[in-house]
Amino acid sequence: MKEFEQLCWSEQVRADLEAILPLALGEDFGSAGDLTSTALVPAHAQGAAAVVARQQGILAGMAAAETAIAAFNPELRFSIEKADGRAIERGDRVARIAGPARALLMAERLVLNLIGRLSGVATLTRTYVDAVAGTRARIYDTRKTTPGWRRLEKYAVRCGGGQNHRTGLFEAVLIKDNHLAFGAGAAGTDRFTPAQAVAQARRYLDERFGPDAGRMIVEVEVDSIVQLEEVLPARPDIVLLDNMAPDELRRAVQRRDELAPGVELEASGGIHLATVRAVAESGVDRISSGALTHSAVSLDFGLDWEQG
Repeated sequence: MKEFEQLCWSEQVRADLEAILPLALGEDFGSAGDLTSTALVPAHAQGAAAVVARQQGILAGMAAAETAIAAFNPELRFSIEKADGRAIERGDRVARIAGPARALLMAERLVLNLIGRLSGVATLTRTYVDAVAGTRARIYDTRKTTPGWRRLEKYAVRCGGGQNHRTGLFEAVLIKDNHLAFGAGAAGTDRFTPAQAVAQARRYLDERFGPDAGRMIVEVEVDSIVQLEEVLPARPDIVLLDNMAPDELRRAVQRRDELAPGVELEASGGIHLATVRAVAESGVDRISSGALTHSAVSLDFGLDWEQG
């Protein structure tokens, strides 16, 4: 079984975060800095605070917050107390920040926004993963992510127990209706059939990547059982079943098992929490949902100051 790249916390994810940090800091400080902290907090003051969960959920963003703190002010010390991927309860301490009080106050919202957003994605993902427990289906994200945050949000999906679909257009071939409409098919036709498009994609990958082409995924979208039956002999790695009802998905699984059992089936389109269990019970291998990232609500965290 071929698989898309599955993201962990890596130098590439860290680099994406470091690229957006100047914008995030500029939003808070502009050209004048933190007027309130500078006016009221002595430059020499030191402080410490715990990062505390105000809601239960799945934690993500500890490595991101640690990286952001180090880049913002190396005098601040960020100590992780709970790891990404952990289930947390309301009131749990997840980290501690200590150092110059002004810097700590200036970094507060940046840290809480990072942890809150990524934990929200991880928490929503876990609800989908739990909803399909006991079936063969795996939950995948999509490219419906916040611009600039894609790898961060996909990392959070992994923290929640989900799987990553392709990170970008560079990673795999995914043939959709629009590609077929603009493609030039065989024998003078003005568009490819799905099977022709799969064959053309394989030829292109062979020419461009040579021996490495076999590692790349070719996926094709269909919206009917007729299209599925037509494309299966071309042996794509994955067939995406677009907006099919559970009964139609079960028929698709049956036909796949009869004609090309090595091809994986992915259900997508209109997937939400109320329907995902029925989709999974159809027997598909993969379920992809943009909701994991575009509909996630940030988890609430706060700073509790330590006395002394």
